[in-house]
Amino acid sequence: MTDIPRRAVSRTAKLAALPLGFAGRTVLGMGKRVTGLASDVISAEIQQRTAEQLFSVLGQLKGGAMKFGQALSVFEAALPEEVAAPYRQALTKLQEAAPPLPAASVHRVLAEQLGPAWRDRFDSFNDSPAAAASIGQVHRAVWRMPDDTTRDVAVKIQYPGAGDALLADLKQLSRLGGMFRAIQPGLDIKPLLTELRERITEELDYELEAESQRAFATAYADDSEIYVPTVFSASPRVLVTEWVEGTPLADIIRDGSEQQRDEAGRLMATLHLSAPMRAGLLHADPHPGNFRLLPDGRLAVIDFGAVARMPEGTPEPIGRIAGLALRGDADKVVAGLRAEGFVSADAPVDGQALLDFLRPMLEPIATDEFRFTRAWLRAEAARLANPRSPAYQFSRQLNLPPSYLLIHRVTLGSIGVLCQLEARAPYRGIMERWLPGFAAVS
Repeated sequence: MTDIPRRAVSRTAKLAALPLGFAGRTVLGMGKRVTGLASDVISAEIQQRTAEQLFSVLGQLKGGAMKFGQALSVFEAALPEEVAAPYRQALTKLQEAAPPLPAASVHRVLAEQLGPAWRDRFDSFNDSPAAAASIGQVHRAVWRMPDDTTRDVAVKIQYPGAGDALLADLKQLSRLGGMFRAIQPGLDIKPLLTELRERITEELDYELEAESQRAFATAYADDSEIYVPTVFSASPRVLVTEWVEGTPLADIIRDGSEQQRDEAGRLMATLHLSAPMRAGLLHADPHPGNFRLLPDGRLAVIDFGAVARMPEGTPEPIGRIAGLALRGDADKVVAGLRAEGFVSADAPVDGQALLDFLRPMLEPIATDEFRFTRAWLRAEAARLANPRSPAYQFSRQLNLPPSYLLIHRVTLGSIGVLCQLEARAPYRGIMERWLPGFAAVS
């Protein structure tokens, strides 16, 4: 493969082939049913083939398709086990790897962004990427500092045509709802696509990412739990930062000890809940590829392309309403949600039904410690997605205000990772420390 397939016809053809392939497999399944093959075997076979094709194409296209696949992968823990097994391998591949950009294209981007003499700024540069993701790939190199000392660095290079690819992919992916429902029935991809589209410009600007990373580095300087690598150089399409040695979170999910998984979960929760207060920013991309557990026990955060600017910290009503729900104050919970736009001003709401809807979601912070598990998340997903469930019926009365969309996505994504880790930690205490309004009513 050379650069990202940029021409609309090329990218559209690849994405358009997905539902056609899915439809063909479904017809094939109908034929097999006529021959008497068990329907559950047919469904499993269709699901597995669909997953293989879907995530293979998403990975090859990179751009918005790859980014959506990464976002979707953190919800793997919510899938029923009989469905999850065929997908797990295909899903997790998206979290750390994608087909690499050729060396000639890498050199061309470096020359455009750092100047024709870009090699003079490095003592060495490895043409083979150390990691590849949605809109860029990372190379390991040795950077020459102004005082002639050197530093081991990660050089993130944006794929040529990434902007056009993002726009084209997001437009096409909005038409693939049927395929994603085959993986996770009830999953509504539209809010995720809308949120991704709104942040394309920010994520494509590596100078803006460098600004966010420096703000995080300042906020967490000398922190005993969170580590943010130093930024050495930034241009619109090339970002040079300190190289970090550590264990990828995806490896801990797969092979980590119980202690490692518990600690990784605690540190992730600490980062996401503390950052708005400490840095005025929310790290908005919680997929495992963005984190490393360092030998000294700190959690390193290595990607800041997606952040939400929250100069006043996390909105106080989130913590206050959560605390009121735990305390069982139905009237104040209804009033708080109505004031924030989660409930329309004139819609009648049964307060006790609202508490019954919310309390299972708040179970992780109802006790001093909680272990997130795949089974817990699957049960919640089933409760909320089953049209016959009272929770599903009640959810139809609720709204998600646009100002809370990104917070909602980060919360869901983080919970997905915590369930993949099966991490036990004192989440209630972390919220009491960092979430405004929660401690006052808990």
